[in-house]
Amino acid sequence: MKGRVCAITGASAGLGYETALALARRGATVALLCRSEQRGGQAQDRIAAQTGNTDLHVVHCDHANLDTVRAAAATLRARFDALHVLVNNAGLMLGQRRITVDELEETFQVNHLAGFLLTDLLRERLIASAPARVITVSSAAHRAGALDFDDLQSLRLYDGWSVYARSKLANVLFTYELARRLQGTAVTANTLHPGIVRSRFGHDNGRATRAFMTLTQLPPLGASPRRGARTQVWLASAPEIAAVSGRYFVRCRSRRSSRASRDAVAQRRLWESSEALLAA
Repeated sequence: MKGRVCAITGASAGLGYETALALARRGATVALLCRSEQRGGQAQDRIAAQTGNTDLHVVHCDHANLDTVRAAAATLRARFDALHVLVNNAGLMLGQRRITVDELEETFQVNHLAGFLLTDLLRERLIASAPARVITVSSAAHRAGALDFDDLQSLRLYDGWSVYARSKLANVLFTYELARRLQGTAVTANTLHPGIVRSRFGHDNGRATRAFMTLTQLPPLGASPRRGARTQVWLASAPEIAAVSGRYFVRCRSRRSSRASRDAVAQRRLWESSEALLAA
């Protein structure tokens, strides 16, 4: 990975941190896109100490504030002449409906819309840097998701798990449509389920959500963040999949995603709806 520039969102902890650490170990230039610059700096120091790689860059990027996403894309374009890997890893699960400063439902914005925007803003740089890769972290939860295009903001009824599953379905739909739009550019787009991972994911969003996530993350169900990051690290670096695009992976193997995720009409409609929300 020497000479390759990689950007990872949500890189200060959990799967994002382990992905940044693994790619730094392989010699990549790594941009850590983090909501907290302080925590990003701490992650940067730990990675440098463990790998000896000091070509690490912290970029402020809070998916709950789209202005910071736009600023992060501008920073990446200004700081690096090329971008070879973008890992859309940042995500959350909420127990209650929250609205961002952009006046959008937070789970949909953080888990899908911000990554959609970041990828779009970096798309030309990725194409110019090809071969390049876009990896978006979804979840097996996408199989329980169903999109209501008349209520993407979950105004009618809010259930934290259902909204999360819907956002993970959006990740897969987005990836398939992105792969189609990138055909012929030597930029690939793939998505994945990292497995159930032992982390603090979902622990700060109410007692019920915290209890559910704690139980599901216990061994033997819950894997360590390092193990959970293996598939996205592999997708970012493995030479044998350099030309593979538009796939959903579990444990470094291509798997068939849900029927709803394979709906080409829904893929295009989500893309267009996302553009409309960002233009509003």
